[in-house]
Amino acid sequence: MQINIYAHGFTTTEALREYVTTRLHHALGCRADHISQARVRLSDVNGPRGGADKRCQIQVRLAHLADVVVEDTESDLYLAIDRAAERAGRSAARHIARQRRPVRMSSRQELAPGSLVEY
Repeated sequence: MQINIYAHGFTTTEALREYVTTRLHHALGCRADHISQARVRLSDVNGPRGGADKRCQIQVRLAHLADVVVEDTESDLYLAIDRAAERAGRSAARHIARQRRPVRMSSRQELAPGSLVEY
């Protein structure tokens, strides 16, 4: 799984990059064979004004499925990363589980009119 980290409004440190990578591997690791890429966008929405303005957006590219995109905004960047990673992991798991489930046919689709049923 390739992880790309982008920052807007501040520069990332090596410690922050390691933290993001660790959290994503923890949240998405068991599904890594279904994931080709994860993009993490970190931003400081309000700049120096403060408040709940640290945003973490995670886009997970799943093989043969729609992308999973989650976002969280908190006053603490690490908390935003934690919550977004957890949600991305749960959402990716749901998408993958839906793909594995067989499609149920309705009773109208099961038997065409005039078809024979043998018992």
